[in-house]
Amino acid sequence: MRVAIAGAGAVGRSIAGELLENGHEILLIDKAPTAISVERVPQAEWLLADACEITSLDEAALQRCNVVIAATGDDKVNLVVSLLAKTEYGVPRVVARVNNPKNEWLFNESWGVDVAVSTPRLMSALVEEAVSVGDLVRLLRFSHGDANLVELTLPPESALAGTTVGDVAWPEDTSLVTIIRGTRVLTPSREDSLEAGDELLFVAAQAREEQLEDLLSVRRDTSTTP
Repeated sequence: MRVAIAGAGAVGRSIAGELLENGHEILLIDKAPTAISVERVPQAEWLLADACEITSLDEAALQRCNVVIAATGDDKVNLVVSLLAKTEYGVPRVVARVNNPKNEWLFNESWGVDVAVSTPRLMSALVEEAVSVGDLVRLLRFSHGDANLVELTLPPESALAGTTVGDVAWPEDTSLVTIIRGTRVLTPSREDSLEAGDELLFVAAQAREEQLEDLLSVRRDTSTTP
């Protein structure tokens, strides 16, 4: 897979290193001569150019890329790169870095972004995930379909503890994708049980998040009043 990364700073080089180890073909683009450090990622291609310029992207042969990653420290640059990659070159997958969480609302399909990764939000989400039980934590936002990757650790008082996946009336536009139980990662089937302490990962529409949290967190009172 050919991947172009706009931004050859610490973040871009780190991404490039990981992808190279997985056997992908990498092109790093940066307009700052000081950022061109071929010796740091020698297996990658390097291009000294402004990724916001069509001529630069022509030189990079962006139309041959399967993925473009806009990883600069400037949100405006990342949006322009994403839009050009999608609209001018038809890149199938565009991933963009969000530096300022206040700009996150812009990183959607209107700007050519398929996946937006907000480092500050991700770090705060990981902190919340480590200390929260019974609270829904948003880990990642997908631009298409207004869907998010969310996590919830099932509390002991949840009404769903002890039930099976197939017995739960899940909200519309939600999908349970993984159950993490201790050191095990389970691909859920209808017969799998839900246990207190399970970390549940969902892809869910944002409009369904509150409904999903209520379903998982609250033990319903089944007692009757005489």
